[in-house]
Amino acid sequence: MGKNSAIEWTTHSFAPWIGCQHVSPGCDACYAEAWANRYKMVEWGPHGTRKRTSASSWKAVPRWPSEDQERGGRAKVFCSELADVFDNKAPDGARDDLWELIRSTPQFDWLLLSKRPENMRRMLPADWNGGWPHVWLGVTAEDQAYFNRRWPILAATPAAVRFISYEPALGPLALGDAKPDWIICGGESAQPGHVPRWMEPAWARALRDECAGAGVAFFMKQMANLRPIPEDLMVREYPTPRFDGRAA
Repeated sequence: MGKNSAIEWTTHSFAPWIGCQHVSPGCDACYAEAWANRYKMVEWGPHGTRKRTSASSWKAVPRWPSEDQERGGRAKVFCSELADVFDNKAPDGARDDLWELIRSTPQFDWLLLSKRPENMRRMLPADWNGGWPHVWLGVTAEDQAYFNRRWPILAATPAAVRFISYEPALGPLALGDAKPDWIICGGESAQPGHVPRWMEPAWARALRDECAGAGVAFFMKQMANLRPIPEDLMVREYPTPRFDGRAA
């Protein structure tokens, strides 16, 4: 985690704390859980702990490069790869401190990704109003059922950008009448003791085409088990924030 992330769609990544629990099938091969177990950082699960990361990690964020030299434009900060910002069990005071850090770093576009959209409205800061112009909100939707469950909640939450992480893709997904600003598509990668579940390339192609027709930015992150991405699927687009100071 930290400056110059290896995650293809972000510039940096920041983990305010470590620890989470499974909430849907997309969590079954959680790389954050595997990492935490490997380094004996925290106990994962409903009875586990959430451990705040070091003060030095927090203090380093404002000093990170604010431009993305590789992709051009503003640097993006993904939060949080080792936890969920909208987890009920966040360490005391950590979420308030995170909002202050985000508020004080408008030079970055912050990408907050969650599997708990039902918690967003009550956990967002009091001055969120129509959303902060440098904060994007996203939800994971590993198949149609979870998209249908999570997207309407996100759609009702004001944000400069609303995005879907269709990763790991565990079944086909169609947007229908929904129109998020951005879709990240990816298959499952290998984790200790878990065989990656298959993602049909046809699922990605159908969603890519639907996004193109609907004007939704599409980003192909990876195939299942990190197989090579077919040439026709190597589409890596970013959305344009449409913040206007009002709830959309």
